[in-house]
Amino acid sequence: MTEHATVKAALTSQAIETPSWAYGNSGTRFKVFARPGVPRTPQEKLDDAAKVHEFTGAAPAVALHIPWDTVDDYQALAEHARDRGLAIGAINANTFQDDAYRLGSVCHPEAAVRRKALDHLMACVDIMDATGSRDLKLWFADGTNYPGQDDIRERQDRLAEALAAVYERLGDDQRMLVEYKLFEPAFYATDVPDWGTAYAHCLKLGPKARVVVDTGHHAPGTNIEFIVATLLREGRLGGFDFNSRFYADDDLMVGAADPFQLFRIMYEVVRGGGLTADVAFMLDQCHNIEEKIPAIIRSVMNVQEATAKALLVDRAALADAQRTGDVLEANGVLMDAYNTDVRPLLAEVREEQGLDGDPMAAYRRSGWATKTAEERIGGQQAGWGA
Repeated sequence: MTEHATVKAALTSQAIETPSWAYGNSGTRFKVFARPGVPRTPQEKLDDAAKVHEFTGAAPAVALHIPWDTVDDYQALAEHARDRGLAIGAINANTFQDDAYRLGSVCHPEAAVRRKALDHLMACVDIMDATGSRDLKLWFADGTNYPGQDDIRERQDRLAEALAAVYERLGDDQRMLVEYKLFEPAFYATDVPDWGTAYAHCLKLGPKARVVVDTGHHAPGTNIEFIVATLLREGRLGGFDFNSRFYADDDLMVGAADPFQLFRIMYEVVRGGGLTADVAFMLDQCHNIEEKIPAIIRSVMNVQEATAKALLVDRAALADAQRTGDVLEANGVLMDAYNTDVRPLLAEVREEQGLDGDPMAAYRRSGWATKTAEERIGGQQAGWGA
């Protein structure tokens, strides 16, 4: 197989999971902006996700968020997804939107609150069983705002106890993906603030526990690709939550703020053998002022473009330059790949799959936005309140 054919094959097989919540109304803590045609039910979110997959050919799974996507029959919801050419992706737990979690969830000082949170996590595994989902994604808002508010070490003990209980509940083919976040809403000490803390807990739990890298969850200047390379080397990279940040956890479209960073991350993924089903490429974004479906299509395309450029790096030439200490040549090899216009290549890949080479234009022509705006009248639009 030629190098060109190898690159095209890798791009054809790449799958990017879209988040159900990105199809709903979102905003800032000051205001949520409603748009016409926004889904009112989990089923309508899946209908929109099917359009993203229809035009990109690269988004075959949808992550759910519980309780935002609660339904009476999860097997029926999974069947609804399959009927539209989709699968249910990660099940995301929510232990941060209940008044009981003011001082934490699984790390809360009161046993009754910890039990409530653990019961929710176990219920999420039940949903995994019903939908065929492989991954349970855990992000905890737990932490403290003031020195002395709680015992830092005891909170880690409580966290470890809860994670161990959930890990024990997982099936043989199921995984736990532990996410970390530098700060917010806990401002003094966040209980899972960095990849090292997440990795330490996963290492103790076992091989079914992996770390999730959210690209918006780091301090300014953090070398995210180093984290990715290290976790891949250790076999503990479970997946990504792709988004962009200018300041903090902005959840903007992936590749919007720093496309070069996304390329550097994807190069380490390619270099470390991460273009496999073992690594879940997920979006985690809030489209506050832009249209939902076009924003998600553009995000999928941005990941594809960064991946294509990473695949085009001349690794033999790069290795030669690195071995001889030729700093400028090594950097030049990377920059040559990054500066390559891969849009014609990706258009060719799509057309060979029977798709339009321009997914954005194809979606605009489909009339789906007009159709949903006319049909989705009444009911409660999906979203979250500010």
